Amino acid sequence: MGQNLIVVDPKIMMGKPVIAGTRLTVELILEELGAGRSFEDLPTSSPHLTRQSILAALAYAARILRNEGTRPQHGAGT
Repeated sequence: MGQNLIVVDPKIMMGKPVIAGTRLTVELILEELGAGRSFEDLPTSSPHLTRQSILAALAYAARILRNEGTRPQHGAGT
């Protein structure tokens, strides 16, 4: 779903994944949602965002994390 909505181009936003046709990064969308903004609020400040493009950003991030595997956490004294 939405794979065509996410673009990675070294000429756009230093190669960060963005919503196609915009300079809105997946990172920004995740930060905004993590800060408590709702799906309904995001398009208000960024009219190019749609529910579908927000879902595509979430799916993209999940796919990247799934492919990274797990990394050990280093606590104090390790």
